[in-house]
Amino acid sequence: MAIAASRGQVTGQRRLGLLPAEATSFVGRTAELAGIADLLGSTRMVTVVGPAGVGKSRVSLRAAASAAGQFPDGVWLADLGGIGHPAAVVGTVAKALGLPEADLPAVLGHLRGRRLLLILDTCEHLVDACATFADVVLRSAPGVSLLATSRQPLDTQGEHAFPLLPLAAATDAVELFAQRAAAVLPGFTLTPQHQADVVRLCARLDGIPLAIELAAVRLRALPLGELASQLESGIRLLTVSRRGTSPRHQTLRAAVDWSYQLCTPAERALWERLSVFAGTFDVSGAEDVCADDVLPRDQVVYALVGLVDKSVVLRDDTDPSRYRLLAALREFGADRFEAPGRCLDQLAARLGAMARDFDERFRSSPRPGGHGFGHGAAAEAPRDQVTALRGLHQEYENIRAVLGYTLASDEPAGDLARGRLGADLAVRLSCYWQVRGQFDEGRQWLGRVADLFPEPARERAWALGERGRLATFQGDFARAVADISESIRLASAVGRDADLAVARGYLYLNLALAFAGRYAEAEAAGETARHRLTDCGHRVGVIGLEAQLAHLHLLTGDAAAAVECCDRGLAMLADAGGGAGQPGTERWISGYLHLVSGLALIQCPGREQAAALALSRALAAKHELGDALGTAYAIEGLAWLAAQREQYERTAWLLGAADRLWDSTGRRLSGVAVMEESRQRAVKAARGALGERRFTVAYAHATTLGLDAVVRDAVAEAAAGQRDGAPGEPGTAVAAPVPAAVVLTKREREIADLVASGMSNREIATQLFISKRTVDAHVEHIFAKLEISSRVKLTMWLQAQAGISA
Repeated sequence: MAIAASRGQVTGQRRLGLLPAEATSFVGRTAELAGIADLLGSTRMVTVVGPAGVGKSRVSLRAAASAAGQFPDGVWLADLGGIGHPAAVVGTVAKALGLPEADLPAVLGHLRGRRLLLILDTCEHLVDACATFADVVLRSAPGVSLLATSRQPLDTQGEHAFPLLPLAAATDAVELFAQRAAAVLPGFTLTPQHQADVVRLCARLDGIPLAIELAAVRLRALPLGELASQLESGIRLLTVSRRGTSPRHQTLRAAVDWSYQLCTPAERALWERLSVFAGTFDVSGAEDVCADDVLPRDQVVYALVGLVDKSVVLRDDTDPSRYRLLAALREFGADRFEAPGRCLDQLAARLGAMARDFDERFRSSPRPGGHGFGHGAAAEAPRDQVTALRGLHQEYENIRAVLGYTLASDEPAGDLARGRLGADLAVRLSCYWQVRGQFDEGRQWLGRVADLFPEPARERAWALGERGRLATFQGDFARAVADISESIRLASAVGRDADLAVARGYLYLNLALAFAGRYAEAEAAGETARHRLTDCGHRVGVIGLEAQLAHLHLLTGDAAAAVECCDRGLAMLADAGGGAGQPGTERWISGYLHLVSGLALIQCPGREQAAALALSRALAAKHELGDALGTAYAIEGLAWLAAQREQYERTAWLLGAADRLWDSTGRRLSGVAVMEESRQRAVKAARGALGERRFTVAYAHATTLGLDAVVRDAVAEAAAGQRDGAPGEPGTAVAAPVPAAVVLTKREREIADLVASGMSNREIATQLFISKRTVDAHVEHIFAKLEISSRVKLTMWLQAQAGISA
């Protein structure tokens, strides 16, 4: 039954002219209410659109109540959720308006000449009828405005769709849960001890208010911590019913099922198939994974558009080219999908191809024939590494799901092909885990491969080698040496890919032994690695060995030999077409070479500027990749250099910035004793010069700076030193700028300067009074013009241009 807000007419026991009172407190939505209010002040047709349970009706009623002063003839509510036939729309509106006649002429006659807001609540099952009615009203009654709620837009002329997104998990969603929990359990308060569990719970429920309210009811039976843990394995626990609400909102499943019933057969089929994606996906991913005999490939995109329109599939917040299913909708689809195996296999194949491409870009290995692990050397011209890394990062939740699926069996013989696919994926991801600083997780997955494939399986040999490599960077040297040594033994016995596997094994063993302080053994392993890598024709492996040998020389105190190794490695890399600093070229190994060179140059008298240039070059490359470990090393080196230059406040805050990264990657400086001694000398010098209080303040300054600001500072100082006349040295020059002939427009230069200052695209849009989308387009155009791929590279280009004009 409809209730309206206007002149206080009385019908039976219920007064027309009042919106329904709010039975519970209203939480958050300040920005959304302001946005709807602005639209109601400037347009006549607003549709609040969003997924099941997101709070469309509640927010719309609150917005309408706030806007009531704009409408002398009131705000009227027609609840369409209880009707099932399109023909009943007009009659329901007439009843809401208190009219004795239920036909369209009577409704239009009543509305003409009045200035009122009419709310059409819950339109998604009557879209065509509601659109037709809205169009007639807008044309016939110019004083009437319409506010609709629907899971999909009405697509009528003049409509402004307002998307209502879930609540932010860490803020408004937490407050909503706390208030509803207090209603269920008198005396419940949100304490610091509760905070983590509540945030985890709200994130698991995607910030959907209906789900959060139903979860709060479960506190009658379950402690908070247990409830949060139970929901981690699925939200089917939320079967509790809310009395006194519409049937579609009494349970979460009923709310979702309502959406399912409104979908076409093709949309339902796609919904079920999309449930295999644990994370976001793009159109090509949906086509690759979901197409089959029931849902042809050329129909996938049309079904996807339909699901987006119906708010079943949402666009990703950070990348509009990607999509996601909320947890409740994903689980609903999975429950209805009777045979997900084929889609999971297709997802595994797609992600396996992406991982192979990534591995080739970072380690220059060719595409192996058949089952993988062919980390060879045929492809010696790496393509853009940042793009490959970003692609895997976007797919990582799906990758986790596929690893769990392919490596789930205790007996690989039960599905040998699937197990090998998972093993290949895990091995190919080793470099990704190193870049992202996810050492523990990488070791766990590789350990599962090793457990799944008993010796003498080649999968076990590769997995142990990669696990040992990750253990090296965590300072777990005993386990690292043991795993790598076992990998070499197994690979020698397997036969297939044995030469390359053994060569890589000795490459890994060289670094593990060097970090462990076993220098003579490390040197011997390095020589063996050089011979075997050369025999395999693995040129990039040899270049990587130069970086590791340089590190070994650095640890043994032979800085000159370390620099010589790095220069030789950089020259070899340039000969192979992978010179750093050029668009789309190698960053991974070159960044490592510049890093070790910079650390060594600190120890060479009179070469401080060369050290600064090398470390800034390493920092730019590692930061652009998102390599937390490499970035931490580079910042650490800059701190030591600052101490040597007696720039002690700079030393302190750089140490603070490095420690923030070490905290996220694990053991500081990989637990290497010699490196830690260098750090402690810098700490002692800075603390002694500044005193404890000033040192502490400067050290804490890093917490107020973003990582981008640290990188910009390092690049700026290196560029300033070069402009002041410090000579460039082999392997240490700042990356060559884009040719000066590239001209940015006045607006592009303005935006480029703001980007370089550290402002986000949204902040730039606010300052320049333009839309964020316009700023996004300008930034993309600037990157395309300059042939760069990051904000760091843009900063470097601007610094170089400043030097040219100086």
